[in-house]
Amino acid sequence: MSTTPGKLGFNATWAMAVGGMIGGGIFSTLGVVVGIAGSLAWLSFVAAGLIALAAGYSYVKLAAHCNRGGGAFTFLLAVNQRNFAGTLAWVLIVGYVLTNAVYAVTFGEYLGHVIGLGPWVPRVTGIAIIALFILPNLRGVGVTGGVEILLVWFKVVALLGLASWGLIHWNPPALSQGVPDASLIAALFGAASVFMAYEGFQLLTYDYEDIDNPKRTLPRAVLSAIIVVILIYVMVALGTTMLIGADHVILHKEVALAIAGEKAFGTVGLVLVTIAAAFSTGSAINATLFATARLTHRVALDGELPAAVDHHNRQGAPDRAVIGLGVIAAVLVATGSLIALVEAASLTFLFTFAVVCTLAFRLRAGHRLITGFGAATGALACVALVVQLLQSDPLALVFLGVLVLIALFGRPLLLRKLGTRQP
Repeated sequence: MSTTPGKLGFNATWAMAVGGMIGGGIFSTLGVVVGIAGSLAWLSFVAAGLIALAAGYSYVKLAAHCNRGGGAFTFLLAVNQRNFAGTLAWVLIVGYVLTNAVYAVTFGEYLGHVIGLGPWVPRVTGIAIIALFILPNLRGVGVTGGVEILLVWFKVVALLGLASWGLIHWNPPALSQGVPDASLIAALFGAASVFMAYEGFQLLTYDYEDIDNPKRTLPRAVLSAIIVVILIYVMVALGTTMLIGADHVILHKEVALAIAGEKAFGTVGLVLVTIAAAFSTGSAINATLFATARLTHRVALDGELPAAVDHHNRQGAPDRAVIGLGVIAAVLVATGSLIALVEAASLTFLFTFAVVCTLAFRLRAGHRLITGFGAATGALACVALVVQLLQSDPLALVFLGVLVLIALFGRPLLLRKLGTRQP
């Protein structure tokens, strides 16, 4: 079946969904989840993936139900929940900024591991990669479908090659090497903590009008992509840990896959995994910055962000949004820890996905058994992650709590003072 010229067909849509999730997820989260779930880290990825699958189903059904893209913000507007939509949009934008910070930190850690000049390298290179991708976004250049397909297949082949090598050298004792005995509860906490590894597929809902036959293409591409990513994450979690042991995954959590690649294939493996990590995180930063700027424009048009934010340069790019989002992410790269950034980003997306599943359940968009499962498990995972943050990083929870309070109570005052566009 031919694709309409200028539209994204199934292959490009599928590749963008896979790329949006793998974009930095497994490279940055494996050490975090092994530290929480131990030998059951693979189960954490399965549990988080099932929630993501229900959320993905809810997203595509709501997009078809409303016959428009734009994600959670526009779905809530469609049912006249303007105040909640504005609040959630602010929270979601924060989630994307946190995610970009995670990708940039991961990029810096992998590059810094290869260069080995000092502890300052990861932070500096992380800030530099964000600055680098601000420039094409100021020219209004996003990620093209052809480029994304090429990058995705390179990442998938590299990850599957590494995982397969570890699985061939089957070594189950390595999964629990140097870590406490795992439990089902720990695996569920691990799933909540690294849920950001599955965010990214919903970026396609912002491109709904650019997809060829979206009511058919989007569900097939998104749901199959989530299933493939679940399988890849499980294979990588098992294969990598069997190669170097759970204790080394935790010890080198920022660059665990590079350590595994070096052990498997020497310098060649180290270089290939580092290149894959650089491509993954770089393309994810570019795509997320591009999509978040488009979301910011959409939110500003509907009067839920100050009108001044929605400024466009001569190339038609939302320059103030791009620069502002990039600068905030760079500050987080300079000041935040990887674990705190991962968990904070995971909480924002768990909450957003739970809301989307609940909305799909209420509107009977799709099978209520699936959307209800997503709403219930997403909410439970939010509670689990709040408990986890209270114990491990209460400052991150306070940071998110303050942002939510600002979005709830400070946003209306700020919008009245600064002025907005009429929705």
